[in-house]
Amino acid sequence: MASNTPAAEGTFDGFNAFGASGAAGTDDDATAWGEWNPTEDSLRQQARSGGRHRVVKQRSGFARSSTVLGVGVIAAVGAGGMATAKDKPPVSISLPDLNLPDASELPGVGELISGEDEDANGTGSGTNNLQPLTASLTLPADAAGKSDGDSASAATADAGEALRARILQQAEQQQASADAAEKAAAEKAAAEKAAAEAAAQAEAAEQAAAEAKRKAEEEAAAKAEAERLAKLAASYALPTSSYTLTSTYGQSGSMWSSGYHTGLDFAAPTGTPVKAVHGGTITSAGWSGSYGYRIVLELEDGTEVWYAHLSSMTASVGQTVGTGDTIGRVGATGNVTGPHLHLEVHTPGGDGIDPAAWLAGKGLSV
Repeated sequence: MASNTPAAEGTFDGFNAFGASGAAGTDDDATAWGEWNPTEDSLRQQARSGGRHRVVKQRSGFARSSTVLGVGVIAAVGAGGMATAKDKPPVSISLPDLNLPDASELPGVGELISGEDEDANGTGSGTNNLQPLTASLTLPADAAGKSDGDSASAATADAGEALRARILQQAEQQQASADAAEKAAAEKAAAEKAAAEAAAQAEAAEQAAAEAKRKAEEEAAAKAEAERLAKLAASYALPTSSYTLTSTYGQSGSMWSSGYHTGLDFAAPTGTPVKAVHGGTITSAGWSGSYGYRIVLELEDGTEVWYAHLSSMTASVGQTVGTGDTIGRVGATGNVTGPHLHLEVHTPGGDGIDPAAWLAGKGLSV
């Protein structure tokens, strides 16, 4: 009876699928079933046993691809930096040494990444040419960027200098504005002071002019009054001479029936001439009770001048007399205590006034 004998397992050029050399299907091979993780020791042992088989290269494996990727990234960065560093000074950057072992010393990895670097005997004991991670790369100055201490310091210094210059410029502008404001204020104060001084001087000048005008007017008025009084004095005269004033107008006393003196008394010896004070007309001449003998002289403006206590009368009613003409003589007739001339002055309305003030208004001083 025929049997289906299984065909013999084919072998690889090296280790079989179960990790042993030669034909498959042995018990030893069965014990080697499972995931095989070769190490350098096992590889060296295989080499010593004369085996020339090697593990199939896994060029797409993670171990080699990750290492190559890291190296490729570093190379790409260096190449990119070098591509942009044509006209720029180089900057050295040192990467830190992480104290990583050489890739060839990693178990089971050295052979994988050895590539085609086998020795002449084909034992697969070639070594890789990877350099330690500590390397010196040449990058352009701008690729180093702000990470470079000198560039950062220079940039910081430039920024600080720009800020300082800006602050100084602002300070100068503020100082200039303050100086301009102070100058404007000083000019304004000076202008106000000058205006005030000018106004004060103008006011003082006006006051001086007004005072001078007032004085001039007063002087002119005084002069005119003096001229008028001179003319009046020439036309008016005192009623008598060699006299003494014994009683004034308004003086009170029991000897007067009205209670006060109504005229001005000129004490003089009996017979002293009595004169007309101004030109006028005699309206009364005769006895008048307590007045004794009395003459009334009416002036052109209607003012009446009374002469009383006369000892004699030399003028008659209706007679016109001139200034200084004798119209009678001093006596002691009527209610008297001694010889004197009693002189009264009455306005055109009949009111009695002070004879001394009236004579002074005519330029005569008693």
